[in-house]
Amino acid sequence: MKAASTVTIDDLMVAIETARDKVMADEVRSLVKFGIPRAMAHQMVAARYQQKVVVEEGEAVEGEAAPWPDIS
Repeated sequence: MKAASTVTIDDLMVAIETARDKVMADEVRSLVKFGIPRAMAHQMVAARYQQKVVVEEGEAVEGEAAPWPDIS
C-alpha cells in the first residue's frame, strides 16, 4: 500500500498564489490586447482580486472591492 503524500500549508499557499498571479497576468495581457492601457488593466484586474497595485509613480493603490457582476 502506498503511503499518502503530505503537502505543507506553506507549499499549498505558494501554489495558490502562483496560480492566481498567472491568471491575473493573463487577464492583464488580454485587456492590453483590447487597447486598454497597461496601468488601467492592472487596476481593473487588481480590483477583481482585491489586490494592491503599484502604479507608475511608485505608490500603492488599493484595488476597489467591486462585487462580481451578476451574469444571470
